[in-house]
Amino acid sequence: MKIFLVRHGADEEGYRGGWSQRGLTEAGIIQSRALGTYLYEHAEQYDIQTLISSDLPRAMQTSNSIEESLGIRGIYTPDWREMNNGDMAGMLHAEAEEKYPGIYFNTLKMDTVFPGGESPTQFYARIRNAFENLCIQLEEKRIQSNVLLVTHGGVINILYYVLANREWSNTSSFYPIDNTSIHTIQNMEKGWSILDTNRIPHLRS
Repeated sequence: MKIFLVRHGADEEGYRGGWSQRGLTEAGIIQSRALGTYLYEHAEQYDIQTLISSDLPRAMQTSNSIEESLGIRGIYTPDWREMNNGDMAGMLHAEAEEKYPGIYFNTLKMDTVFPGGESPTQFYARIRNAFENLCIQLEEKRIQSNVLLVTHGGVINILYYVLANREWSNTSSFYPIDNTSIHTIQNMEKGWSILDTNRIPHLRS
């Protein structure tokens, strides 16, 4: 039983991310199509039965390319969104700095919310709960394994800490998580473990 975590393709620079409604760049679309083709060509290796995705545009566009290649219909949910940065979502960096000077993901206290958004503690709890619910659904066979989960860098980073049983905060270091990279976790005898990290073979061909 495996879950393949995938970060969305490249999106526009110069804007605050989080719950931004901005989509992929042309490069991000190319990356996503390459990933879809790679997964189709290696279908026996991955044996993906379920596709789940964040419902933010950059993740949905990435998932659409995979849907087209694999012929699997995606399940789109807000559970797997990036951290909710509220009023700053999709805002130009310069505008955000003018209106909300000094407010960044890693400058918030753990229980301090983004204006109109959520706190790092709330973000962590949301992602941990989403992962626990996903595991329950798999164990109870309410969804089929293997699962491909298209989400965001901040989300995957939290899952690394959860799986390693390490304490996480918004100032914790980030694991390498490239756009459209594949991170493989598997349910072993002692629980879920990380098997493979940050694979991008589809971008090297």
